[in-house]
Amino acid sequence: MLKNIIILALAAVAALIAWVSLAPGFFGFEGIGTLTSFLIAERGVRVETDISYGRGSRRRLDLYLPSRGKPKAALLFLYGGGWQTGDKALYRFVGSAFAARGIAAVIPDYSLFPENRFPVFVEDAANTYAWTARQFQESGIPIFIAGHSAGAHSGALIAYDTRYLQKAGPGAAAPAGFIGLAGPYAFDPTTYPTTKDIFATASKADDARPVAFVSQRSPPTLILHGLKDEVVGLWNAQSLTAALTEKGVRVKFVQLPDIGHIGIVLSIARPFRWRAPVLKEILEFIGETMAARAGIHGGNAGDGVHPAGIGHDEKTN
Repeated sequence: MLKNIIILALAAVAALIAWVSLAPGFFGFEGIGTLTSFLIAERGVRVETDISYGRGSRRRLDLYLPSRGKPKAALLFLYGGGWQTGDKALYRFVGSAFAARGIAAVIPDYSLFPENRFPVFVEDAANTYAWTARQFQESGIPIFIAGHSAGAHSGALIAYDTRYLQKAGPGAAAPAGFIGLAGPYAFDPTTYPTTKDIFATASKADDARPVAFVSQRSPPTLILHGLKDEVVGLWNAQSLTAALTEKGVRVKFVQLPDIGHIGIVLSIARPFRWRAPVLKEILEFIGETMAARAGIHGGNAGDGVHPAGIGHDEKTN
């Protein structure tokens, strides 16, 4: 069911990508035409595709970068698909949106069921974080983890269960923050009918529940959930918010009226941004988190990074 919903919901975006890709006079990440810019991409972005981060055809990623200057931050984005489907090429609109605003975006494919089961796809997520750290950590660029649906589940696990990143990248800095869109953070995937086979390899249910790993060391977190989501229950976001609050972790929980499970991620795309302030909320969270890390309380940081440079960019609209 979820697989069909995602395929249908993203079909329009995929069709636009395919159509524009066949129009060489219009398409290109730099010097982009007005029509293409409106539909998919944005000015000032360059992309490197199909970069290998491990063995196998599913372990490849796309990297979106600002065409000029050093990125202010990096964002690892893990898409959803019920752990059974997904294609990084469909999320070009996500990578472009952030790179155009000075944030490098890493969007990987990862291992799927039935060929693989838990925790392989979570380990893939950790390996993509380690890859991202190797690219940006020496430059002092903070790395954020974001995900939608199943991707938010994997992203939350590598953000809160420190064993994954310790194994994948022992020298990698901890994530600067976690951003979850419509994630199933608290449900038991080992007993749920549509996921019990995927997570049958978990030694116990809590090993696959991100909420079970929240601690005082967990990164600042932004949780977004649509109030018309009929796929992932709102209680997952509420439970994670409560757990983080109890541990004293900075968390912001945003409930979005009239937004469903797929609409929350599609609202990052240019044609759908009017539906919900998802991009704006993420940019503000990244800017505020960077300011807090730098000890900024008004004014500019020594390196020129300020929350206004990300979260209050007029291009969020």
